[in-house]
Amino acid sequence: MKIEQRTADLAEITSVLERMSRRTRSEAGRSMLRGMLPAPSIKAARQRQELLKSYARYVETRGELPWDERMKPLGPLLENAGETALLSGVELLPFRILIGLSKRIKESLREARNDIPGVERLAEGIRDLDEEFEKLQVLSDDGELYDGASEKLAELRLSLRDLTSRARSRCAAISVEPSLAPMLQDRVVHFRNGRFALLVRAEDSGRFDGIVLDRSSSGKGVYLEPKELVPLNNRIQVLRREESEEERRILSALTAMILARRLPLLETESAVARIDVLYACDRFLVEPPWTLPELDDRSRFHFKELWNPLIGKECVPVSIHCGERFRQLIITGPNTGGKTVVLKSVAIGIFLALSGFPVPAAEGTQVGWIDFMAADIGDEQGIEQSLSTFSSHIRRIIAMMEKAGKDSLLLLDELGAGTDPQEGAALGIAILEALRERGSLVLATTHHNPIKRYALGSRGVEAAGMEFDPATLAPTFRLIMGLPGKSNALFIADRLGMPMNIIDSAREHLSEETRTGEKVMAELFDKQVELEATGAAMAEERKELASLRRELEEKIRGLDEKQERILEAADKKASAVVDEAEKAALEMLNRLRGASESSARREYGKARKEMQPLKDGLIDRDGSRSKKRMEREGVPRAGDVVRLAGTEVRGVVESVKGDKATVVAGSMTIEVPLKDLTREKGKAPPQTAGPALVSHVPAPRGVPPSIMVRGMTVDEALPEVEVYLDRAFRAGYGEVVIIHGRGEGILRRAVHSLCRSLPYVDDFRLGNAGEGGYGVTVVSFRR
Repeated sequence: MKIEQRTADLAEITSVLERMSRRTRSEAGRSMLRGMLPAPSIKAARQRQELLKSYARYVETRGELPWDERMKPLGPLLENAGETALLSGVELLPFRILIGLSKRIKESLREARNDIPGVERLAEGIRDLDEEFEKLQVLSDDGELYDGASEKLAELRLSLRDLTSRARSRCAAISVEPSLAPMLQDRVVHFRNGRFALLVRAEDSGRFDGIVLDRSSSGKGVYLEPKELVPLNNRIQVLRREESEEERRILSALTAMILARRLPLLETESAVARIDVLYACDRFLVEPPWTLPELDDRSRFHFKELWNPLIGKECVPVSIHCGERFRQLIITGPNTGGKTVVLKSVAIGIFLALSGFPVPAAEGTQVGWIDFMAADIGDEQGIEQSLSTFSSHIRRIIAMMEKAGKDSLLLLDELGAGTDPQEGAALGIAILEALRERGSLVLATTHHNPIKRYALGSRGVEAAGMEFDPATLAPTFRLIMGLPGKSNALFIADRLGMPMNIIDSAREHLSEETRTGEKVMAELFDKQVELEATGAAMAEERKELASLRRELEEKIRGLDEKQERILEAADKKASAVVDEAEKAALEMLNRLRGASESSARREYGKARKEMQPLKDGLIDRDGSRSKKRMEREGVPRAGDVVRLAGTEVRGVVESVKGDKATVVAGSMTIEVPLKDLTREKGKAPPQTAGPALVSHVPAPRGVPPSIMVRGMTVDEALPEVEVYLDRAFRAGYGEVVIIHGRGEGILRRAVHSLCRSLPYVDDFRLGNAGEGGYGVTVVSFRR
């Protein structure tokens, strides 16, 4: 979207950007945000939004990206480098800081790429500057060159330290010599003009063998360089000059390197500044009611509860739209009633939305593509051209109309004001009609009744009014869509104590048509206000009812789940009792087998018959719970992740037929009754890459790679398992799976006992974690 700087200033967009920029942490980020322009296309605006969403997701899951508060703008430093060809270590340090920070940001985003798709796009523009970063490591955090910056510098500094130590030691020794000590003001080794010296009393300076370097501030002492230190001091000064030359050479080389990589450095700085801008914008996203609007290709807008960020919490939010049923919206109402604030708020909202930023509005806000936005707001006069307010407005509107097209938005404040009301209204209507023919979006405010009537009687034009409270004689700043605002001049004059005869006389000066029209519009406006208030109250009630319903459903769901857990625990305990009784009956049968097998079997059958109603009751309750669970969660469908009840087997439903489902679990495919499946949350279990459960020989028709006997008794299950294993062996399977469930392990032990007795079974084992665990047995055949 194109927007002139004057429009940005008039609508106070510049002030909003300035406030937003205070949330940034760097000068580069602040400059970028202050100078931000809307995206050149709706696609680019969406891309900016996606960047902000990616940043917000990163912060939400991993915390803030790395940052360094020491960042400084590179532009002035590069200009200085171009002029002098030499930057100091302190001036070079910001380049190292920027490159190091950009590397850490890029690495952090790379680590998050698997968790946050598209997050690496935040690093776009960060250039590869590893070599430059390595060379800048010769600088300390204070901007000083390390000794290792070059071999020569290391040698020079080593020699300097040695000579300095010797000179200091010799000075200290001289200061304690009996013949010289009385002449000294103190025994401190001083450093003057780059040379080591002692502070000698002024009256004794003639007797001290040395060279005068300086006088003390009091004049009572003289800094003298002992004669025997002159060669050492001379050598130190030579080495210091050589050190300075070597440092200059290194810094000059680093400066040349920086200048050669000027463009990649500026691009990297811009990329890091963009991260800072996203940081500032994200701060607004976490402060409702800021929100990211839905962007549309059509030239329109629909703001929900839009407010002006420059006014803050005191601003009354407005819901306003234009571009769907109508392309022009004419707003009327009292002075200081908020009309101009609405214009500015819309301009701010559209600018921010098409910049990819959050807008100060509620969720559900939509903003379409606006290719050009211009505003004529306020009472600016062209002083230089000696133009009146009216002339200034007209020139401004002419310039705006020259650029306006069907996807443009023009904001016109007090259209037709500043001149004769009749001529001003006529000119205003003509301007609106010309813009209507072009299809431009127009948001205008006015006081003129003819323009109000134009809004009510023209196709593609809508009226809106700012509400006025007659009780307080003050505007409420609420926008009422659909009708122009009421005229309140006579009413206000009456309430303020104007004599009634003057009020009546004023009414007589109004035409009958005007009086009737104003009365009808006032009644309609009041009805509209009443309807909107009723609608708002109903919406609030619906919202409250929906919240209560969700809360109630959550409580019911929690009670159902709690009841199911209690029943499952009770049934498990009861099943254990029944299985234990069945086991005791089987043991009794074995004891009696030798004496009278037929009578023992009768006793065992009688015991089983007595226990069966208990087992049936458990099964019925289990089935009832399964039915309730399916009613609550829904019948499993293809693609759902499910768990087989009583086992650790998890898989994905491949298909559903009747009351059974085909489930793929790891490398096996099984057919399971729907009532035995529980829908699970989360991702599908990975396909195991272990040994195949089915041999390379194709399975013959009717012989699946697994059998499920969960829920059967030992007597019911063993014959079926034996027949199945025999058929599977003959079919050529290498391995098959028996699904018996976990329970108390009675059926599992019986299955294992059967496997030991079959000659064609080579081995058997419990399933691994990905195969079903203790709930299944994997059987291997001899080959």
